Amino acid sequence: MRRDAAGLAALLTTTGVLHFVAPRPFDKIVPRSLPGSPRTWTYLSGVAELAVAAAVAHPRTRRAGGLAAAALFAAVFPANVKMAVDWRHAPPAQRAVAFGRLPLQAPLIAWAWRVSR
Repeated sequence: MRRDAAGLAALLTTTGVLHFVAPRPFDKIVPRSLPGSPRTWTYLSGVAELAVAAAVAHPRTRRAGGLAAAALFAAVFPANVKMAVDWRHAPPAQRAVAFGRLPLQAPLIAWAWRVSR
C-alpha cells in the first residue's frame, strides 16, 4: 500500500476507534445545533471514520475513500470550531490544542485529496 494512503488509513482507524473507546471528549464537541444525542453523532462519526479508513486502505476504493476523507475532514470542522469557542477561556495549553486544530483541517483535506489522486 502507498505510504500516504497507509498513514491516512491508520489515522482514520485510530480516531474512529477512539470514538467508541473514549467517546466523552467527542460528545463535548458535537455542535448543539445537531438534532439528537451527541453520543449518537459521536458513534456515527466513528463509523464514518472506520468506513473511510477501509476505503482508503483498499486500492480499488482508494480514490473514493480519499474523496470521502476530504469531505469528512471538512464536515467535522464545525466541531473543531465549537471546541475552540468552548475552550477560549481554558488554560493556555488547552487553548493551544483547541485553536491549533482549526488550521490542521486544511492539510488533512489536502492529504486526503492527494490520496485520492
